[in-house]
Amino acid sequence: MKIDNAFGIHEQSLQLRARRAEVLASNIANADTPGYKARDFDFNAMLRSEMTEPVRMAATDNQHIQMESGTVPPSTMLYRTPNQPSLDGNTVDTQLEHTEFAANAMEYSASLNFLSGKIKGLMTAIKGQ
Repeated sequence: MKIDNAFGIHEQSLQLRARRAEVLASNIANADTPGYKARDFDFNAMLRSEMTEPVRMAATDNQHIQMESGTVPPSTMLYRTPNQPSLDGNTVDTQLEHTEFAANAMEYSASLNFLSGKIKGLMTAIKGQ
């Protein structure tokens, strides 16, 4: 049994949830910034792509186009469509952002609780109890 298989997709889920918390917090922090465009990414699509074997390309020459790096590459970030556009061009809906942030935090906590239970189960198995 590989230890990586015991935790399943939760490692990637926690990384994506942490990145999404950063994005949502940035949206909330810029709620009063004129012209700021609220960003987010499709968590489910990103997690689905992590579940399949990703194809990683390597640049073999310095003149090759470099691949995007990070948990969520900038090209996968989306702009929110505002329900009520503001006069200053800002697209942040603070109520929506707070709701999304709270939901993301609860789902992050749920993944942590699941992992904690898995670790306790593994520790019990190791101790032979």
